[in-house]
Amino acid sequence: MLPGINLSIAMTFNSSLVKMRRFVDRDQLMHPEEKKKIAAQAALEFVRPGSIIGVGTGSTVNHFIDLLAQKIPGDIEAAVSSSKASTERMQKLGIRVIELNDAGQLSIYVDGADESNHQLQLIKGGGGALTREKIIAAASDQFICIADESKLVDSLGKFPLPVEVIPMARNLVSQALEKLGGNPVWREKFITDNGNSVLDIHDLQIENALELENQINQITGVVSVGLFAHRPADVLILGSDDGVQKLEI
Repeated sequence: MLPGINLSIAMTFNSSLVKMRRFVDRDQLMHPEEKKKIAAQAALEFVRPGSIIGVGTGSTVNHFIDLLAQKIPGDIEAAVSSSKASTERMQKLGIRVIELNDAGQLSIYVDGADESNHQLQLIKGGGGALTREKIIAAASDQFICIADESKLVDSLGKFPLPVEVIPMARNLVSQALEKLGGNPVWREKFITDNGNSVLDIHDLQIENALELENQINQITGVVSVGLFAHRPADVLILGSDDGVQKLEI
């Protein structure tokens, strides 16, 4: 056989191998919902029997709520919820929900995130529950954040930063946020559980999360900002194709 033909056959064979490997690799990739579920599963080890825990909001937390009801029904005394949606889900599954004022200090708070950096500073509030989430995080001894691996980033800000505002101050706050270099967009037809509006800040490059959180909190009309820098997560649990990864500070 001619050398050129040998080379041609070899190149075709190698190309087929690459395609086969890519096909196998795609087959082995875990669905994002599965990644969320294994992260939620790993968070159960932090739940102490007889404790009162804080429970957040969102698709990853929904997995945690379902697993909590299946694995340890009745093991916890009660839960404090960050949203009406999570409250309804837990009550339907037989988990007792109480108010934070009746609970006191919580052992843990389990919630998701829209973004996390390697210092475990977070952007939260994509679902609009940022203020209640921040309150419950502050009332908890340990904040366990659960997410899929795509939420871990080198620098915060690609995900729009939510800010809950008093409705009458929406334009005033928007102008102040623009001066900070962001592009605030009103989340129309959305009202938080507190009866307020949400502005999502696009195009922010968050180099100093602590400073930015302080600056936004000082704007008159702001209720809360979804930047968790002063109260970062204590443990970040990520679901990935390789299993569960845990980061701690």
